[in-house]
Amino acid sequence: MACEPLLHNLSYMDVLDAWSTLRGAIHRTPVFTSSSLDSRTEQSAYLKCEHLQHTGSFKFRGAYHLLSQLSPRERSKGVLTFSSGNLAQAIALAAHLNNTHATICVPRDTSRVKLEATRKYGAEILFYDRHKEDRTFFAQQAAAERGSYLFANDHPAIIAGAGTAVLELLEDVPDLDSIVVPVSSGGLAAGACLAIQGHKPSVRIYGVEPEGAGDTLLSLERKERTRIPPPKTIADGLRSDIPGVHSFPVNLQYLKGILLVSDEDILAAIRYAARHLNILLEPSGAATLAALLQGKVPGKRIGVLLSGGNIQTQFIETLWNSDRTPISPHRTSEKRI
Repeated sequence: MACEPLLHNLSYMDVLDAWSTLRGAIHRTPVFTSSSLDSRTEQSAYLKCEHLQHTGSFKFRGAYHLLSQLSPRERSKGVLTFSSGNLAQAIALAAHLNNTHATICVPRDTSRVKLEATRKYGAEILFYDRHKEDRTFFAQQAAAERGSYLFANDHPAIIAGAGTAVLELLEDVPDLDSIVVPVSSGGLAAGACLAIQGHKPSVRIYGVEPEGAGDTLLSLERKERTRIPPPKTIADGLRSDIPGVHSFPVNLQYLKGILLVSDEDILAAIRYAARHLNILLEPSGAATLAALLQGKVPGKRIGVLLSGGNIQTQFIETLWNSDRTPISPHRTSEKRI
């Protein structure tokens, strides 16, 4: 079993190296604007549409970057990690493209649509109970049994790959005041911080967590990684119980703050995105939009990373049964080049 690397001194150069690796392998996702959204928030919002990335989330960036760096020996043994769903799909596809096999440890309550996609890409799935079992220990045991290359979702290469999404946003919209990203274990936020510090340090970076899943908020307040009880939130991709080893030092240094949103705020944001923007988001992917709609993001020109769109059909039906307002047939957003 290969182990996690020692703490890596991440920098802007890691993000640039990742972007060089990823050229041609990922979508350069568009940035949308919406006059109706701007009127409602009295801000200018620039929506980075990572729900249009391969496998439906930004996770493919880091997954492909990491697996492309594996040695032939490591690829022959296969890879193993743990995920709530989006990283599982991303690793499964990246493993297929890099000629290796993926095993993913997922919570038993992982969304069905994410499980089906992960299996479709050829990965093996192992289930654990997130309320009773420690996912890291579970994954370590599984990797030891298989001799697989084990890594966590805040591996330095994954952080650097995630940061390329924000690097693109900064290139497309260079005069932003703030950027807001969702926070789980903190890898995306850390990558965003690195991209901003190297490209335009004056831009403020804020993270968004669901109420009841504020492990990063608590950890930042205490200035040390702090574990919380298993979070209960509809945003399954943001149910981290402790910040990542590699991501937390970066976020402690550069994040301007954590913005909390309720599940009700997230549901309202999903409805708004579908009705007024013709964008379908999963709960985790809508958290940043929720913070914007609730007036919690400082600044006038805001970059908003929409992280994923892998939403279950059953969830959509339940959501719309509780709100009968018709969806607008007209898109009010436009693509920025």
